[in-house]
Amino acid sequence: MELRTRRFDDLPAKPHFQPMKIVVLDGYTLNPGDLDWGNLQRLGECQIFDLARAQHAPILLTNKVILGEKLIRVLPDLKYIGILATGTNVVDLSASHEKGVVVTNVPAYGTRSVAQTTFALLLEITQNIGRHSQSVRAGNWSSAPDWCYWEKPLMELHGLTLGIIGLGRIGRAVAQLGQAFGMEVLAQSHASGSQSSPPAGVRMVDSETLFRESDVLSLHCPLTSETQNLVNESRLEWMKPTAILLNTSRGGLIDEQSLADALNTGKLAAAGLDVLRKEPPALDNPLVHAKNCFVTPHLAWATHAARKRLLEIAVENVRAFIAGNPINVMS
Repeated sequence: MELRTRRFDDLPAKPHFQPMKIVVLDGYTLNPGDLDWGNLQRLGECQIFDLARAQHAPILLTNKVILGEKLIRVLPDLKYIGILATGTNVVDLSASHEKGVVVTNVPAYGTRSVAQTTFALLLEITQNIGRHSQSVRAGNWSSAPDWCYWEKPLMELHGLTLGIIGLGRIGRAVAQLGQAFGMEVLAQSHASGSQSSPPAGVRMVDSETLFRESDVLSLHCPLTSETQNLVNESRLEWMKPTAILLNTSRGGLIDEQSLADALNTGKLAAAGLDVLRKEPPALDNPLVHAKNCFVTPHLAWATHAARKRLLEIAVENVRAFIAGNPINVMS
């Protein structure tokens, strides 16, 4: 009997996963055209469309499209939901688990970008960079009687007290930046799974002390039943009239009307917000037109570097699920 040496290309193909249909529900949010979907598209038939295309998809990726209990129950082939964000409030986790649907998120992709935006808001409030730049464009410096001027009082951060609610990754990054500016940092942790010991130089205090002593109060905690309306009328009464409130976390942490009232009546000096309770906001949202309220359109996460990391992690989440070893699974 003749023995034949089998070449490598004669060997049976290694068992591989069956390609699955992957639907990204609101892909434009993450990728308006400056990132590459190629690595995701190589994992299966991939469509970047809308909710109507989800009907027979085993794998769904969503950023802000809400997948509630009713919708999850009527999608017959659904096996996996990948959230293109860290927060999970857009997906009904209970309904997903009951149906056996794996849900993953993307942790830690935007830590530095969100911390950077937090301080961008703070520096705009304390230095009025945009206002003074526009003033110069309008010719006010050219016609000024002196060699310099400022239209509003300027504030130095060194020596001020920075209060942080939520000592997760972003809260810790903000604390680090605050210390770099010479600020005293106080904190209270609401972050699930946060490290037990605070960073060096950060003093842990109770809620009332944090609100009363902070010159700048920054929110970095998740939105839960416990933290809903965390900043409300009674807690705003604790704050100094010279204090600044920052929120780059979740809009629902703040009672919006109470904050607008505090700003408009001078009970609070200023607020810098990258998030609102409803997004996009209604034209009559009280904070959009409140005195000394600086609102940006939920852009803290959206630097090119952060979105690139997000997409890379999201692809690895899908790859791991298809391989049978899911990662970043929400319990």
